[in-house]
Amino acid sequence: MTQTSSPPAIRLIKKYPNRRLYDTQTSAYITLSDVKQLVLDNQTFQVVDAKAGEDLTRSILLQIILEEEAGDGVPMFSSTALSQIIRFYGHAMQGVMGAFLEKNIQTFMDIQNRMAEQSKGLYSNQLGPEAWAQFMNVQTPVLQNMMNSYIDQSKNLFAQMQDQMQDQSRSMFSAFPFKPNTGSDQKK
Repeated sequence: MTQTSSPPAIRLIKKYPNRRLYDTQTSAYITLSDVKQLVLDNQTFQVVDAKAGEDLTRSILLQIILEEEAGDGVPMFSSTALSQIIRFYGHAMQGVMGAFLEKNIQTFMDIQNRMAEQSKGLYSNQLGPEAWAQFMNVQTPVLQNMMNSYIDQSKNLFAQMQDQMQDQSRSMFSAFPFKPNTGSDQKK
């Protein structure tokens, strides 16, 4: 008889009206910092409103991002990037943009994992701390160039996808008897 492994249970965290978070697995109150650690540890969890049962996971994750962005480190998002993201809310491309960002982040993580695999053992076996620091200083521009190239490719693919959607919209609406808009029809 074979046993199949079941997926890990989702860790339930309840948020109470007093804004406190309660981890049902450890039966203890936790902080946003603790939730951040769950993310870093790749723990699967869900945050729900203790009273209404509403899923608050995204809201809590956004709070963590806000704290990180406001912290002492270098922000990940520039004001320009945040403004551009905000402009997509309510836009026809909002859903596409979310999927696009998610795919790009996953690709970046894949590249990072491949680099880590390729350099595995290099630090511990052959390089001392100073040599490893030099190696990483050289790798940072290489990684940036690789990501810039990837972003350019993504930008081109996104533009192609947008063109295809416009073409599909035109062909779909061409069946309707809309009167074409000409310059003489416009009011001043």
